[in-house]
Amino acid sequence: MDFVYDDQNIFAKILRGEIPNQTVFENDHALAFRDVYPQAPVHVLVIPKGPYMSLDHFARDASAEEQVAFMQAIAEVCRLEGVEDGFRAVANAREDGVQEVPHYHLHILGGRNLGRMLAK
Repeated sequence: MDFVYDDQNIFAKILRGEIPNQTVFENDHALAFRDVYPQAPVHVLVIPKGPYMSLDHFARDASAEEQVAFMQAIAEVCRLEGVEDGFRAVANAREDGVQEVPHYHLHILGGRNLGRMLAK
């Protein structure tokens, strides 16, 4: 699959500083910020700074350094947000996965019991 990145998506604009955000954590390759429509007491989005559209695109094309920094950002967000009792990490991908923004992002949700992931 070919990936054509849209640099006008909202997360690209956040990364360029055109749209403000509530930053939770940042490193050289990732930015974590609060979701503007939280679905749980803790709802943080972690995004790579590179132009990756989905989890599989990031896994395929991001450098090892970018991937490690992204995973470290997730760990730091979980520590900072105090989700020791558990959390959910969700990455929607493309149309059937109901991905709303065409920039890879991982939702960290926690702060309460989240129940079952999917109902039958």
